[in-house]
Amino acid sequence: MFSGLELTLLLLGSAVLGVVAFRMLHLPPMLGYLSVGILIGPHALGLAESNATTHTLAEFGVVFLMFSIGLEFSLSQLIAMRRIVFGLGMTQVLLTIASAMLFGWVLSTQLPPSVRLGWQASFALGGALAMSSTAIVSKMLTERLELESQHGRKIIGILLFQDLAVVPLLILIPALGQNPEQLVETLAWAGAKALIVLLLLLFLGQKLMRKWFTIVVKRRSQELFMLNLLLVTLGAAWITERAGLSLALGAFVAGMLISETQYKHQVEEDIKPFRDVLLGLFFITVGMMLDLGMVAANWWIVAVLLAALVLLKFALIALLAKAFGASDGIAMRTGLALAQGGEFGFVLLNLTAGAHLVDPFIIQLVLASMVLSMLIAPLIISRSDQIVMKIASNEWMTQSLMLTQIASRTMAMQKHVIVAGFGRSGQSLATLLSEEKIAYQALDLDPERVQEAQTAGANVSYGDAARRESLIAAGIYRASALVITYASTPSALKVLHLVHELAPTLPVIVRSHDDTDLDMLKKAGATEVVPELLEGSLMLASHALVMMGVPLRRVVHRVQSAREERYSVLRGYFHGASDVVEDPEHLYVRLHSVTLHEKAGAVGKRVEELDLGELGAEVTIIRRGAQRIEVSAQTELEAGDVVVLRGSAEAVNRAEGRLLH
Repeated sequence: MFSGLELTLLLLGSAVLGVVAFRMLHLPPMLGYLSVGILIGPHALGLAESNATTHTLAEFGVVFLMFSIGLEFSLSQLIAMRRIVFGLGMTQVLLTIASAMLFGWVLSTQLPPSVRLGWQASFALGGALAMSSTAIVSKMLTERLELESQHGRKIIGILLFQDLAVVPLLILIPALGQNPEQLVETLAWAGAKALIVLLLLLFLGQKLMRKWFTIVVKRRSQELFMLNLLLVTLGAAWITERAGLSLALGAFVAGMLISETQYKHQVEEDIKPFRDVLLGLFFITVGMMLDLGMVAANWWIVAVLLAALVLLKFALIALLAKAFGASDGIAMRTGLALAQGGEFGFVLLNLTAGAHLVDPFIIQLVLASMVLSMLIAPLIISRSDQIVMKIASNEWMTQSLMLTQIASRTMAMQKHVIVAGFGRSGQSLATLLSEEKIAYQALDLDPERVQEAQTAGANVSYGDAARRESLIAAGIYRASALVITYASTPSALKVLHLVHELAPTLPVIVRSHDDTDLDMLKKAGATEVVPELLEGSLMLASHALVMMGVPLRRVVHRVQSAREERYSVLRGYFHGASDVVEDPEHLYVRLHSVTLHEKAGAVGKRVEELDLGELGAEVTIIRRGAQRIEVSAQTELEAGDVVVLRGSAEAVNRAEGRLLH
């Protein structure tokens, strides 16, 4: 029997190994957590068991997940997407629950009374099965650059309503487990309590939250801000729990309250580590619930449930999307993306089990089918294009029509510019090209933007620049240049790979966020890379120099020199405690100052003797007292010199070691 600390260490260690393994396979970490939970759980290796500690960790994971959902809750977003969210999304959830209740009723007529499913049980299971995985689907859509596509918007709209639907279900399901004779009274009392608590939190809490956060922020303490954030989140959860509701409901309301303040984005960053870690532990506890022996003994039932869940959910969502005006291809892609179970489904399933609405044997079967559906979800989504092409008879025609429309616009064009992405940067570029009488053809994946721009006379078509067919239709063989106007390195690398195959001599200009991927993009074939942060720095510096009286010609010369040297003078900067590197594996260029003491190994040596280049670092500046020494290969280092190194964090650390030791 493990102590609380030992059990926590086991869960954390297992989580690290599981996430590493699944990241190496390019699969979502959530699947790693579920697999680890299954493996170490009481029904497999038996290293961990479900007890008060694991249940507490799981509850905290759900609390922070619901807080994050509340934080992202945006009334303006709901209004903008109201037809998808409250039309398509609400219909999907209600019909899924209705289908589950109908299936439960039909099944109950064929089963003995002892194992029949009541309408309460069918309702609860329907609510759990109606949920899809926000974590898996949003990650896959982001990686595939489909968030702004037509099916991407429908998927996000449905997921948004599913997240909102969890709130009333958190209240309803526990109430359904009460005495059937007092069900109406129980539901009314639960609804009244929820209404009173929510009104108090939303109306009184809104004013208090703004004032209190302002007081805390003025103390200028990051530690105090973090403590206050945890207090608000857990305090709201405690209030709703004491009112007989769920912890998660209070956390959701707390997130909503903070989302209306100016501190929303800071809170999002601060809460992320707690949410991700605790949510990972929650998924491990879900995996621990799965009884592999029971699944193996009833594998055919699990297989039937899995097929029924995926196929019926796919068919229902695809048909609804079609009814709401989507084409066959878009409807099918929407259905395929949402055909799996979801993380909130586990939360509702736990509530259902806790309310004793469903026999534990049935809970295990449903749980197994949901876990398996999530394990195969990445495979289904990645193959969705091939599946749709085989099933939808008119999808080839739709794709061909789209490519034909692009080709018809570029057929008469010669030496034109292909603009990948028609956001703000793409539109600015198109305006300047038009003023210079240079033809262009833009490709964009936002149908509303394309329609608006086409109506205004812009030369833009719906198409994905990361697809070979779109580039060919856009006339890549006749184009004079291609400009990637959005800052997405994965997509830019795909486009560069296709350009290398189709038109290797075509100049390609790529926009990037900063200089992090500059070398990678250059190696992939980019003619020019424009890091927007460095360009912004150049513009700020040029305006400041002109205002200080430096001649305009000299300022222009300095800016041009920086560009010609590929921003080498500006690359890298001194990192501080506030600089958070989101991807530690990335080779972020940084500057680092090293002071040479009398016994430092580099004292008395020339720069070339140190051979820092082999470590991936270079010396940019040497400061000797109040003087700044011009660096050359023959510069000899002295004790007391401050040597400024440039390179990745690892390269700079190795170079510092060579300088000192």
